[in-house]
Amino acid sequence: MDDMTTEEFYRLIGENVAKYRKEKGLSQLDLSLSMGYKSVSVVSGAEIYYNKIHFNLEHIFKISQILDIEFCEFFKETPSSLS
Repeated sequence: MDDMTTEEFYRLIGENVAKYRKEKGLSQLDLSLSMGYKSVSVVSGAEIYYNKIHFNLEHIFKISQILDIEFCEFFKETPSSLS
């Protein structure tokens, strides 16, 4: 993680959110609605870092509560994120 760029960091978080969301069986719309949004634009964009859309700390905090995942899990590199 020492050599990671900001863009790579945001992509890692987005990939982890997508992974845990799918593991819990939630769609992007389900997660978006649970976060208080009416569309999937924030979640879908941030999961793939589209147009530099990314999750902020408040988003990650809410997502960790919704998915019942430890906050720090979103920052961990997995074998798939290293490629």
